[in-house]
Amino acid sequence: MKFFLVVGLLTLVFVSPVMGEANFEEWVKDFKSEATQKGISSSLVDQAFEGVTPIPRIIELDRKQPESRMTFVEYRKKIVSQIRIQRGRQMMAQHRNLLNAVGQHYGVQPRFIVALWGIETNYGKNTGGYSVVQALATLAFDGRRSQYFRTELLNAFEILQDQHISLEAMKGSWAGAMGQCQFMPSSFLRLAVDHDGDGRKDIWNTPADVFASAANYLSQSGWQGKQIWGRMAHLPKGFNMKQATLKISKPLKHWQKMGVRRSNGNDLPLVPLNASIVLPDGKGGPAYLVYENFRVIMKWNRSTYFATSVGLLADAIVRQ
Repeated sequence: MKFFLVVGLLTLVFVSPVMGEANFEEWVKDFKSEATQKGISSSLVDQAFEGVTPIPRIIELDRKQPESRMTFVEYRKKIVSQIRIQRGRQMMAQHRNLLNAVGQHYGVQPRFIVALWGIETNYGKNTGGYSVVQALATLAFDGRRSQYFRTELLNAFEILQDQHISLEAMKGSWAGAMGQCQFMPSSFLRLAVDHDGDGRKDIWNTPADVFASAANYLSQSGWQGKQIWGRMAHLPKGFNMKQATLKISKPLKHWQKMGVRRSNGNDLPLVPLNASIVLPDGKGGPAYLVYENFRVIMKWNRSTYFATSVGLLADAIVRQ
């Protein structure tokens, strides 16, 4: 899973006298001591840190966040592309039996599993090429969120020690998100699943484990298997934009009474669901009426851009 962090780490690395190589070596020494005290093999820690130094490129990436540089409409066009939709349909067909079995077990519609997979890693093609240990060490060495990433690094060593993946193969994003579903190590320890029963939770290479882990994440986060995520909506003239917030959740009949309609102008469905209005681009941009499952997707990634795009891609994949 991806995290949207904005820090000035690049300046600290090259300017601050406390961020030099000697200080990193001291940090590593202290971390090794903590890791071994927590039961991590000293030989594993020594092997993992051999030749490891902070990665300046991670610092650059940490400063650049896509949502700060594009509108939602631009983001949606890029993320929910026709190529990704078509590929999603192919993946649904290729893995239909497995996806149906996983979806039924966890109460999650397969199209959402595939949509998350498609957006996170382009269906497993772009899982990240950074050493998870080195990436997390870089961010843990930084002072801004050092404790968070230090804990994630300890979690990564627990995964290695349990032999779910080898040190060489433990690759991920610049922020330490791993595998085809991009779990942080803490999420892996809580929610990853060994669906194929081989003794390893392999979210890097095994589709069964990837799908089941993603579905388990959603299920444990409160997913409603008989509900959709939301829908595009049409707002009436004079709509009070202060009502467009996830902090306000009202029954559909409330929004119907206020003049909110489906995007084609038809009445809202007469079902007992609460919904919120989301405007990713603010006033004048597209409007979405979203349900509880939208909030569940935001537990995966706290971004309205991301959550809306997951829903739109899931819908497009199954649309004829």
